[in-house]
Amino acid sequence: MRLFDTHAHYDADAFDADRLEVLASMPGQGVELILNPGCDLKSSQTAVELAERFPFVYAAVGVHPEECADWDAKHDIPALEALAQNPKVRAIGEIGLDYHWPDNPPRELQQQVFHAQLELAEKLDLPVIVHDRDAHHDCLDIVRAHPKVTGVYHCYSGGVEDAKILMKLGWMISFTGSITFKNARRALEVIDLLPMDRIMIETDSPYLSPEPFRGRRNDSGRVHLVAEAIARRKGLDPEEVARITLENGRRFFRI
Repeated sequence: MRLFDTHAHYDADAFDADRLEVLASMPGQGVELILNPGCDLKSSQTAVELAERFPFVYAAVGVHPEECADWDAKHDIPALEALAQNPKVRAIGEIGLDYHWPDNPPRELQQQVFHAQLELAEKLDLPVIVHDRDAHHDCLDIVRAHPKVTGVYHCYSGGVEDAKILMKLGWMISFTGSITFKNARRALEVIDLLPMDRIMIETDSPYLSPEPFRGRRNDSGRVHLVAEAIARRKGLDPEEVARITLENGRRFFRI
């Protein structure tokens, strides 16, 4: 299998002990490409540094909704724009809305930061990687307010109706190992709906290890399990799903 893990956080603390060794092992496991998105300025810088170190790693830069409490547009937008000048940066992300945790930054601030980063993506002609947790209505409204920006909803958790809207807008939808969980019915219904040319796969490492590894640290070596789960649902050969999602990711990130 030739695979593209389109969303993995190797900047995360969980990889502090063996980050470089884990990444170096990935080509031998069939992982041809990895995209590492940032979640704040520091992790975005780390994502760029990892992309510079490994030829098969690319980066996205952005401020995650959970990390936007100290947002300062006059500083943060120019800092992100400067990072995005690196040729290994292929998207703005991970950005979006997260209403799940009560101690997250205020919703109004999250929305302001999301708008600002979508505007930056339009200025730089880059796609975006969107995080949407328990904020489906507001997230979609903000996306529709920026019709010149295209992107991917990562670790998709919405329903079929929202997926139909995203398809009409030209967006991609990406799935993680969570589609192997017993409660994955809604995501599987979305997979049934989507044509293969709108699907990408990811691990969201170090999170969301697929079954039978749930609860353990995840890495890109398990992205094949996501491809295999989609193949079972679609009645396709796993190699075909790997090939199509690799090409989808290359096209989306212009690699």
